[in-house]
Order: sequence, then C-alpha cells, then structure tokens
Amino acid sequence: MSDTPVLVMGVSGSGKTTIGTNLALRLGAAFQDADDLHPPANKQKMHDGIPLTDADREPWLLACAQWLAAQAGDGRPAVLACSALKRHYRDRLRAAAPDLRIVYLDGDRELLAARLGHRPGHFFNPVLLDSQLAELEVPGPDENSIALPITLSPADLVDRATTALTT
Repeated sequence: MSDTPVLVMGVSGSGKTTIGTNLALRLGAAFQDADDLHPPANKQKMHDGIPLTDADREPWLLACAQWLAAQAGDGRPAVLACSALKRHYRDRLRAAAPDLRIVYLDGDRELLAARLGHRPGHFFNPVLLDSQLAELEVPGPDENSIALPITLSPADLVDRATTALTT
C-alpha cells in the first residue's frame, strides 16, 4: 500500500471500528479509532443522549487531524475510523492529510438502529442516531471517496475497500 491515509466514516453503528481495524491490518497501516480521542466530557454527553455541538467536536477533530499528520510525517500508512459526518469536519482532516481517501459506510436507519441495540456498554446512546443521520453530509465525488453498503459482510467490505484503495 502507498502511504495514502484512509478515513473510514459513517454514523454510529455503521461498522467503522470493525472495518477500519481489519482494513488497517490488510493494508499494513496504523489504526486509530476516533472514539478513543474524544474528551471525557464528550463521551459523557453522548452517554446522556445529548448531541455534540461543533464546539464540542473541535478538540476531538484537532486530535484526529494531529494523529493523521503524525502518521504522514513519519511516512506511515494510516486508517482513521471517525464519523466525520459533515464536509467541514472532513476538510479539517484533509488539511492534515491532503491525500486522504474516504471509505463511507452507508446504511439505512433500521439496520443501524438494530446494530446499536446490540452494543451494550458503549458510551454512544442509541437515541442520538437520528441526530447523526440528520447531520450526515454524504461525501461527494470530489472528496476522493467510495461508498460501501453495510449490508455486506465485514469481510466483503474490507475486500471491496482494499480493492478500491489499491487499484
């Protein structure tokens, strides 16, 4: 794989962590789950069912961008699993990693809600799904992105993403 950084994005329940982890393994890349970069106050708000504001997300996006820039600076391929729901969030990440490729995990509300219902112990409160879907700005063709349906198995998603990223 080249050193091209990859963003695996989508709303909660789309499989970002699973696909991102396996894609990084397949590509020999470093992996970071953006959930681990949220400040404790953000995690508490989401646990309490309170949607994050852009101001809440600012330190988190900065941490994500810094991680991508550090990987690029060290010449390491990188995969970041991050919701990056809005275009301007992705623009922030792209400023840190200009060659960023995007793998958008696309799914319908019913499947996403079912998946969230089977994630006990995660800080994300499933009542926030609708707010995430309302905020989602699907990546456009000018964002160097591919969209993959989450109805595929994780193995198929990783295979398709790998093929798209390496050809």
